[in-house]
Amino acid sequence: MSDGTKNLYKQLEKQTKGSQISLNDALDQLVFNDAGLIPAIAQQHDSGEVLMMAWMNRAAIEETLHTKQVCYWSRSRNNYWRKGESSGNQQKLISMSTDCDGDTLLLKVDQLGAACHTGRRDCFYNDISEQGLQISSDPIQDPSKLYGKQ
Repeated sequence: MSDGTKNLYKQLEKQTKGSQISLNDALDQLVFNDAGLIPAIAQQHDSGEVLMMAWMNRAAIEETLHTKQVCYWSRSRNNYWRKGESSGNQQKLISMSTDCDGDTLLLKVDQLGAACHTGRRDCFYNDISEQGLQISSDPIQDPSKLYGKQ
């Protein structure tokens, strides 16, 4: 994190509710990794359910804010990934926030159908405890019908 970013976030800590900075300044101060990406956590806006984590670059953030349809950056495809483009399981943006350090985004969304490529509602179905890992949910949709043959 640069000194300028540290200073901005230190300044924001002292601001009161309703204080604002411009969108351009806010995006300029986000902390992207060396690949130009920032983690984005998708959460169902009305239930608080954490659905998934993916990556966004500045252009994906700007597109998402403009269209209200969530767009991520796919590291495996090295391309934009407009959530629901092939599966129909879109995410409509309700709100976007950054954490106190500016290095993680929280997207409150309205999720249509499964959020996970496995056909599950969310991607966090592998529960880990002292006893090991246990699958906590079944798919709600058949992924082969969502994406074709897997």
